Amino acid sequence: MIESDTLAPLRAATAPSRQDIAQLRFHPEREKLFNELHTRPFPVLETGSRVSQFAVLQGDVQADGHADAEYRHIGQLCQRFAVVPPMAGSSCYYQDFGGFELRWERHNEFSTYTFIVRDLSAAPFTCNALTLLPAGWLGGIPGQVIHAQHIDILTASLELQTADEQRRHFEGHRLISSWVGDQQARLWTSYRIHNDGFGRILIFNRDLNPCQSGRLVRALLEVETYRMMLLTAFPLARAIAPQVSDMAQQLAIINQQINAIRGLDDERRLLQQLSTLAARIEQMISDSNYRFSAARAYYDLVISRLKDLREQEVGGMQTISEFLRRRLTPAYRTCQSVSGQLDDLSQRIDRASELLRTRVNLTLEAQNQDLLQSMNKRSKLQLQLQQAVEGLSVAAISYYMVGLVKYLGEFLKDQGWLEHPALLTGIAVPCSIAVVWWGLRRLRKRMQGPGSAQG
Repeated sequence: MIESDTLAPLRAATAPSRQDIAQLRFHPEREKLFNELHTRPFPVLETGSRVSQFAVLQGDVQADGHADAEYRHIGQLCQRFAVVPPMAGSSCYYQDFGGFELRWERHNEFSTYTFIVRDLSAAPFTCNALTLLPAGWLGGIPGQVIHAQHIDILTASLELQTADEQRRHFEGHRLISSWVGDQQARLWTSYRIHNDGFGRILIFNRDLNPCQSGRLVRALLEVETYRMMLLTAFPLARAIAPQVSDMAQQLAIINQQINAIRGLDDERRLLQQLSTLAARIEQMISDSNYRFSAARAYYDLVISRLKDLREQEVGGMQTISEFLRRRLTPAYRTCQSVSGQLDDLSQRIDRASELLRTRVNLTLEAQNQDLLQSMNKRSKLQLQLQQAVEGLSVAAISYYMVGLVKYLGEFLKDQGWLEHPALLTGIAVPCSIAVVWWGLRRLRKRMQGPGSAQG
């Protein structure tokens, strides 16, 4: 205690002041990134709550334009009920409108509208928050609905024991049921679209507090939204699969023809076919890569949310996890298979193209080698011809030089200066040949280059 009292003044003296802290340079996105943990909180739902949610795709409208349209449309509802509208640029909006609560959330590809009302007076699914909305407002929401769901939370004392008795709340469809948590609540659903265009999930609450009920409802709604977003890749996969098989057959035919190539024309023709095939594959990969990548992310989210439910089987009935895994996984595997086939086919085309380019390069090198050999032969012939011409040139030029010397000797004889001109002519023959040969050799070395001339 004495030591603590002794160190207290020292600690107070060394503690950073508010002014020192104010001088810290914080990252401009720090507060936004920190508060990201608190965005999209789960609702707090009492037993007796009725929840209606639908997810709207942005469609062909750009994200910013779609968001502006959503802000305006929600603003109309806020003006009707005299409540504060959402701020421009916000990604979520939670507001109590008196008789119901609206929770709007904007995601990358879709937006969700969740309406909550608390009502214990009517039977399940006989009323919901949508009936309190102004006429025509729902129809004016921008985008296309991909998912719509009603969820009613009732007390466990109202639970009917048999599936036949529960089936009347689901228009007679076959039901799926399970316990969730530590048997804290019982789920009932049919995974069918009912006459109002919505699906239905009935929750009988035994021991869930309002926060747990809110987390359960959020998980169920996310499962529905993400599974529908996942399945948007399935039609694309089915449309692409026959084209991929057809291109795989074309590639097999091209590979067979590579072994039967007879000339450069065949190689160029096959290389052109491979280039066309590669362009088609890359276009398909570009068009489908985002959708298949999103499907992988949505599938992981669905599996994660299903694990959060912690379902237990009831009376041999099928659970939600069992039903969705059995129906959803094959569709997801199909998308993954088509995506993998596209990547594999692209790699195979690259290998075939590289092999064919190698053959073309080898053929061109062989042709170049033949051309060089032909040029070498022509060079040798030209050299031999040049040497023959040089020999003839030496003889011809020497002949003319000797003739000039002969004329000179005759001239000297006529003048009486030389007695035997033939002797001068005979001496001039070897001298002329030597001089001409040396002169031509000197000229050829100069024409071949400075180094040769110096040699």
